[in-house]
Amino acid sequence: MNPSQEVLEILKQTGAVITGSHIVGTSGRHMSVYINKDNLLPHPKATARICRLLAEQNQDLDVDVVISPVVAGAILGHEVARHLSEIQNKEILAAYADKTEEGPLVFKRGYDKLVKGKKALIIEDTVATGLSVHKILNVAKEFGAQIQALAVIVNRVPQEINSQALGVSFSALCEIPAETYAATDCPLCKAGVPINTSVGHGRKFLSERGLL
Repeated sequence: MNPSQEVLEILKQTGAVITGSHIVGTSGRHMSVYINKDNLLPHPKATARICRLLAEQNQDLDVDVVISPVVAGAILGHEVARHLSEIQNKEILAAYADKTEEGPLVFKRGYDKLVKGKKALIIEDTVATGLSVHKILNVAKEFGAQIQALAVIVNRVPQEINSQALGVSFSALCEIPAETYAATDCPLCKAGVPINTSVGHGRKFLSERGLL
């Protein structure tokens, strides 16, 4: 079994791949296919295996630190740094960026000193629209990291998010292509498909519109 097939199997076994639903993503766009990392992370063995595959995929990189966004990304980044440290037989640090009320990410807790001038591998979970990866790229650049590569578990928009589009070396363990829609053009909304309020940002979307 190749890494892509293995990752897909792990995601399905842990219930992280949701299909046939109506979900609102972090970006506010609507979709019928969703990768729910919160179903993966409770399984340490499965999470560790995926992080090992991410580390192996990037084992030839010369990096000092693995950067990731809070919350889930911090777990993934820490695990990738641990596995990469074992593979390269040296200590590779892990640092995560916090959210802000204004929107952009920021390095706190002294992590700004850990990333400045350091060769960095950025780890994210999923790319659905590119919003999250651009946020973590921007904060890494702002705080002076030397970005060597960006790697994710799943790329859902391979035609839009790639090395050329991001301007850095980019890789994904697997691809699960899926369309996303603006709320005003969402065929699921027009068809009256109920919005999923258990995962994603469906509850927030409905609440903001007085529908919940």
